[in-house]
Amino acid sequence: MMNALVHAERIETTVAKAKELRPLADRLITLGKAATLHSRRRVFSLLTDKEATDKLFATLAGRFVGRQGGYTRILRTGFRVGDGAEMAIIEYLPAHEKKAGGKGKEKTAAKKAPAKDAGKKKEAKKPPRPAARKVKQASPKETKPRAWRAQTQKTPEGGQG
Repeated sequence: MMNALVHAERIETTVAKAKELRPLADRLITLGKAATLHSRRRVFSLLTDKEATDKLFATLAGRFVGRQGGYTRILRTGFRVGDGAEMAIIEYLPAHEKKAGGKGKEKTAAKKAPAKDAGKKKEAKKPPRPAARKVKQASPKETKPRAWRAQTQKTPEGGQG
Protein backbone atom coordinates (compact mmCIF):
# COMPACT_ATOMS: atom_id res chain seq x y z
CA MET A 1 0.00 0.00 0.00
CA MET A 2 2.95 2.31 0.68
CA ASN A 3 4.22 1.73 -2.87
CA ALA A 4 0.84 2.71 -4.30
CA LEU A 5 0.76 5.87 -2.19
CA VAL A 6 4.26 6.91 -3.29
CA HIS A 7 3.55 6.19 -6.97
CA ALA A 8 0.07 7.78 -7.16
CA GLU A 9 0.47 10.25 -4.24
CA ARG A 10 -3.23 9.65 -3.51
CA ILE A 11 -5.13 6.42 -2.84
CA GLU A 12 -8.61 5.49 -1.64
CA THR A 13 -8.87 2.94 1.15
CA THR A 14 -10.75 2.35 4.39
CA VAL A 15 -10.37 4.84 7.22
CA ALA A 16 -8.70 2.28 9.49
CA LYS A 17 -6.05 1.46 6.88
CA ALA A 18 -5.49 5.14 6.13
CA LYS A 19 -4.93 5.90 9.81
CA GLU A 20 -2.39 3.07 10.03
CA LEU A 21 -0.67 4.19 6.83
CA ARG A 22 -0.27 7.85 7.82
CA PRO A 23 2.62 7.47 10.32
CA LEU A 24 4.53 5.23 7.90
CA ALA A 25 4.07 7.69 5.04
CA ASP A 26 5.25 10.58 7.19
CA ARG A 27 8.26 8.59 8.39
CA LEU A 28 9.26 7.86 4.78
CA ILE A 29 9.23 11.57 3.94
CA THR A 30 11.33 12.33 7.01
CA LEU A 31 13.86 9.71 5.91
CA GLY A 32 13.77 11.11 2.38
CA LYS A 33 14.58 14.60 3.64
CA ALA A 34 17.76 13.26 5.27
CA ALA A 35 19.04 12.15 1.81
CA THR A 36 21.82 9.90 3.11
CA LEU A 37 22.75 6.44 1.90
CA HIS A 38 21.56 4.96 5.17
CA SER A 39 18.14 6.63 4.90
CA ARG A 40 17.84 5.49 1.25
CA ARG A 41 18.49 1.90 2.32
CA ARG A 42 15.94 2.14 5.13
CA VAL A 43 13.30 3.48 2.72
CA PHE A 44 14.11 0.73 0.21
CA SER A 45 13.70 -1.91 2.94
CA LEU A 46 10.15 -0.62 3.57
CA LEU A 47 9.10 -0.02 -0.05
CA THR A 48 11.10 -2.78 -1.84
CA ASP A 49 10.61 -0.89 -5.11
CA LYS A 50 13.47 1.06 -6.68
CA GLU A 51 11.19 3.36 -8.70
CA ALA A 52 9.16 4.30 -5.63
CA THR A 53 12.34 4.92 -3.64
CA ASP A 54 13.77 7.14 -6.38
CA LYS A 55 10.52 9.11 -6.66
CA LEU A 56 10.39 9.60 -2.89
CA PHE A 57 13.91 11.03 -2.78
CA ALA A 58 13.67 13.01 -6.03
CA THR A 59 10.25 14.67 -5.81
CA LEU A 60 8.34 14.01 -2.60
CA ALA A 61 11.13 14.75 -0.11
CA GLY A 62 12.02 18.01 -1.88
CA ARG A 63 8.40 19.14 -1.70
CA PHE A 64 8.41 19.23 2.12
CA VAL A 65 11.81 20.79 2.86
CA GLY A 66 10.42 23.61 5.01
CA ARG A 67 7.81 21.49 6.76
CA GLN A 68 8.33 19.72 10.09
CA GLY A 69 5.69 17.01 9.81
CA GLY A 70 2.11 16.41 8.74
CA TYR A 71 2.91 15.54 5.15
CA THR A 72 -0.32 13.62 4.53
CA ARG A 73 -4.02 14.25 4.94
CA ILE A 74 -7.00 11.93 5.27
CA LEU A 75 -10.28 12.95 3.63
CA ARG A 76 -13.34 10.88 4.51
CA THR A 77 -15.40 10.09 1.42
CA GLY A 78 -18.39 8.16 2.70
CA PHE A 79 -19.32 4.51 2.93
CA ARG A 80 -18.57 1.64 0.56
CA VAL A 81 -21.61 0.17 -1.17
CA GLY A 82 -20.85 -3.52 -0.67
CA ASP A 83 -20.14 -3.76 3.04
CA GLY A 84 -20.72 -0.26 4.39
CA ALA A 85 -17.07 0.29 5.37
CA GLU A 86 -16.12 3.93 5.90
CA MET A 87 -13.83 5.02 3.07
CA ALA A 88 -11.17 7.71 2.95
CA ILE A 89 -8.61 9.20 0.61
CA ILE A 90 -5.06 9.50 1.94
CA GLU A 91 -2.81 11.83 -0.01
CA TYR A 92 0.41 13.76 0.21
CA LEU A 93 -0.10 17.50 0.58
CA PRO A 94 0.69 19.71 -2.41
CA ALA A 95 3.92 21.70 -2.41
CA HIS A 96 2.36 25.18 -2.25
CA GLU A 97 0.09 24.50 0.73
CA LYS A 98 1.16 25.82 4.13
CA LYS A 99 -0.14 25.14 7.62
CA ALA A 100 -3.26 27.06 8.59
CA GLY A 101 -1.69 28.37 11.81
CA GLY A 102 1.63 29.36 10.21
CA LYS A 103 2.63 33.00 9.99
CA GLY A 104 3.90 34.41 6.72
CA LYS A 105 4.60 37.79 5.16
CA GLU A 106 1.84 37.27 2.61
CA LYS A 107 -0.81 36.69 5.25
CA THR A 108 0.14 39.67 7.41
CA ALA A 109 0.21 42.03 4.42
CA ALA A 110 -3.17 40.77 3.26
CA LYS A 111 -4.66 41.28 6.72
CA LYS A 112 -3.44 44.87 7.12
CA ALA A 113 -4.73 46.23 3.80
CA PRO A 114 -8.43 45.30 4.18
CA ALA A 115 -8.44 46.28 7.85
CA LYS A 116 -8.35 50.01 7.01
CA ASP A 117 -11.32 49.83 4.66
CA ALA A 118 -13.28 47.47 6.87
CA GLY A 119 -14.02 50.14 9.53
CA LYS A 120 -15.58 52.48 6.97
CA LYS A 121 -17.70 49.77 5.45
CA LYS A 122 -19.06 48.60 8.78
CA GLU A 123 -20.25 52.07 9.74
CA ALA A 124 -21.96 52.68 6.41
CA LYS A 125 -23.78 49.35 6.24
CA LYS A 126 -25.34 49.23 9.70
CA PRO A 127 -29.05 48.55 9.27
CA PRO A 128 -31.47 50.27 11.66
CA ARG A 129 -32.64 48.12 14.50
CA PRO A 130 -36.32 47.18 14.55
CA ALA A 131 -38.43 48.51 17.41
CA ALA A 132 -38.83 46.22 20.38
CA ARG A 133 -41.97 44.13 20.28
CA LYS A 134 -44.56 44.67 22.96
CA VAL A 135 -45.52 41.60 24.89
CA LYS A 136 -49.21 41.20 25.60
CA GLN A 137 -50.01 40.27 29.14
CA ALA A 138 -52.46 37.45 29.50
CA SER A 139 -55.58 38.40 31.44
CA PRO A 140 -56.64 35.90 34.08
CA LYS A 141 -59.54 33.83 32.80
CA GLU A 142 -62.05 31.83 34.72
CA THR A 143 -61.37 28.18 34.50
CA LYS A 144 -64.38 26.22 33.44
CA PRO A 145 -64.55 22.48 33.77
CA ARG A 146 -64.20 20.73 30.47
CA ALA A 147 -67.05 18.75 29.05
CA TRP A 148 -65.40 15.37 29.47
CA ARG A 149 -64.73 16.04 33.13
CA ALA A 150 -68.32 17.06 33.73
CA GLN A 151 -69.55 13.80 32.24
CA THR A 152 -67.27 11.56 34.28
CA GLN A 153 -68.00 13.02 37.70
CA LYS A 154 -69.47 10.65 40.24
CA THR A 155 -73.16 10.68 40.93
CA PRO A 156 -74.56 10.70 44.48
CA GLU A 157 -75.31 6.97 44.24
CA GLY A 158 -71.61 6.18 43.94
CA GLY A 159 -71.59 5.29 40.24
CA GLN A 160 -70.24 7.25 37.38
CA GLY A 161 -72.46 9.43 35.26
